[in-house]
Amino acid sequence: MSAHEPVRESYDDAAEAYAAKFSDSLSKYPMERGLLRSFAELATEVGGPVADVGCGPGHITAYLSSLGLDAFGVDLSPGMIGQARAANPELRFEVGSADALDVEDASLSGVLSRYAIIHTAPQDVPAVLAEFHRVLAPGGHLLISFPGTDDASQPTQSYDHSVVVAYRWWPDRFSSLLQEAGLEEVGRMIQRASPDAPRPFPVVDILARRPR
Repeated sequence: MSAHEPVRESYDDAAEAYAAKFSDSLSKYPMERGLLRSFAELATEVGGPVADVGCGPGHITAYLSSLGLDAFGVDLSPGMIGQARAANPELRFEVGSADALDVEDASLSGVLSRYAIIHTAPQDVPAVLAEFHRVLAPGGHLLISFPGTDDASQPTQSYDHSVVVAYRWWPDRFSSLLQEAGLEEVGRMIQRASPDAPRPFPVVDILARRPR
């Protein structure tokens, strides 16, 4: 069985419920909307399409499109892609894998990976980041989001996810993997966990760039 199969099957089973639960999720996160707007501005400066990798039901792809980007979505799960196409028939969505994108070299102005990397086993993450480097044009940006850990002694931690096993990352460790893949960190945002926070764990967003 491919390493992708458990993720694909789990999200196929959950696709309808997931789309219903999360299709309006951005309305709760003003900081993330602001970060996506900044990402869109940077991508517009480079010019070219933007891939939302791990797009799920397509709500973030649609948001990027509303900001003026030529955005398309990619997801492992045919069920999720079906939900995305039904909700946004005017946009392009494809079944695909983050480590083997059907995209030409250096052709994208941006790659968004919003919580999609969490289901990739730590030993496989470098291959995904190398693929993001391959498809980004020089000067293009990657915005990648994942749950963080506060324990530097454990740079990755597995945890029980509602769909399938997932991983948290120590931000500095993940940044070093980006650097090894040829992507330079531009900045990061960390939303700390707290009793009144919308998520029960630290949320890390790292903006990285393929150098010109």
